[in-house]
Amino acid sequence: MTKPVAVVTGANSGIGRATAIHLATHGYTVFGTVRSLTKATKLLAMAQDHQAHLELVELDIGSDDSVRDGLAQVIETAGRVDVLVNNAGVGGNAVAEECPPSMYLDVMNTNLCGAVRCIQAVLPQMRDRGSGCIVNITSIAGRMAALAQSPYVTSKWALEGLSEGLAQELAPFGIRVAVIEPGVTKSAIFAKNIDAPNQSGAYDTHYRRLFQFYATGMANATDPFEVGALIHHAITTDTPRLRYPCSWGGSELIEGRARMSDADWVEMGTHEDDARYYAAFSAAFGLDLS
Repeated sequence: MTKPVAVVTGANSGIGRATAIHLATHGYTVFGTVRSLTKATKLLAMAQDHQAHLELVELDIGSDDSVRDGLAQVIETAGRVDVLVNNAGVGGNAVAEECPPSMYLDVMNTNLCGAVRCIQAVLPQMRDRGSGCIVNITSIAGRMAALAQSPYVTSKWALEGLSEGLAQELAPFGIRVAVIEPGVTKSAIFAKNIDAPNQSGAYDTHYRRLFQFYATGMANATDPFEVGALIHHAITTDTPRLRYPCSWGGSELIEGRARMSDADWVEMGTHEDDARYYAAFSAAFGLDLS
């Protein structure tokens, strides 16, 4: 029997690397996309440790030409793509007042348009076969507006909306859409995401609370291989769902925000004292940040 073919974008670290390796050890032919083949040594070493064979494709999801050429190469080599995991992405810290439109566009070009490029490259052959699965990795920040991360939040909310519409668009063709919504997962993205562009000085409190949230999250961060296993489940289960919250804080933050009124959400932002803010956060989400 021919192995199903999966493409995992952003396979060089974190959730992408773990997912590529997990799928490769569970019967998939896996093509992992990386921006530079020369920087994939850790990925290849980890794959070897797991006795997982990966095919690597140099691809920049921020470029129309790169995605078109890279995924055409995959389809030519493998003959098909059964599963696309849109994992590659970037962070983005800023409050709205001090975030230039160019930063919103840069983050959206990667986190939203990158996924769109890849989806458009693989869908025609999935639709012709009447089968396939698109997995979009969003974030808890796609369901609740994480503090002082306006460009990142905006991009992930957009990807949530794209995914919800896509699921209905593709249902007649037998193509499944799954949205993975991680909380804090062990990943290099957090080490890189340390900017605090507080030009006015008015938002010290916001950035302090942002970094306190991630400091707590990283101390309890979920192994990315757990997310890889969840993605495999979402692809293969006989009882699929559209959305899968996961990792530290995932379910708590999404469910807590759904229980809150908008008025309560806004009021939480008015607490000037950190202790009062952290107490309100704990009451709403069951997570102790203090």
